[in-house]
Amino acid sequence: MTGTLEDREAIRDILAAYAHAIDRRRWGMMEHLFHADAIFRFGMIEGDWRGFVEQARAVIDPCLATQHQLGQTIFGFEGDTICHTETYMTAMHTVPPGYPLAAVFPDKGVIYSAIVAGRYVDRFEKRSGEWRIAQRTGLYDWREFRMAEGVDLSDTPEGAAGYHDERDPSTAAVRGWLG
Repeated sequence: MTGTLEDREAIRDILAAYAHAIDRRRWGMMEHLFHADAIFRFGMIEGDWRGFVEQARAVIDPCLATQHQLGQTIFGFEGDTICHTETYMTAMHTVPPGYPLAAVFPDKGVIYSAIVAGRYVDRFEKRSGEWRIAQRTGLYDWREFRMAEGVDLSDTPEGAAGYHDERDPSTAAVRGWLG
């Protein structure tokens, strides 16, 4: 079965909200994206979704900025309540000197860009009429570290860069996910 357009769009909304939550550090949104018993595995991060959020914060919060770009998604529906997906992603991270998790990104002593390309392989389940992630496996396809001038946006005028709080102009778009 191919699923309805409404099902596909609901799943795409979850995928996009996940990328937004990571990049804007809106960790409270995750409870609306994962089922309570969801399992997560990506690199050194593994466990239930609540444990994932704690581990992801340890990886992401020390970064000066992140941006997750989503690519194509393939849908594999099993009936009306299960959908397996594969979504390509590229994630950019601005890593500061003194970054605390060398197993994730090495401390190079300077600000640099870490680019990770991979895929989210998810199992979505529709429970009580609502799609959420029941299982996520993140896979690395490649990664690259780049020295780049100006990557920290320190010389950007106030209001020209995004924020990691309610000041970000995207807040109105995600208010429903914020609870």
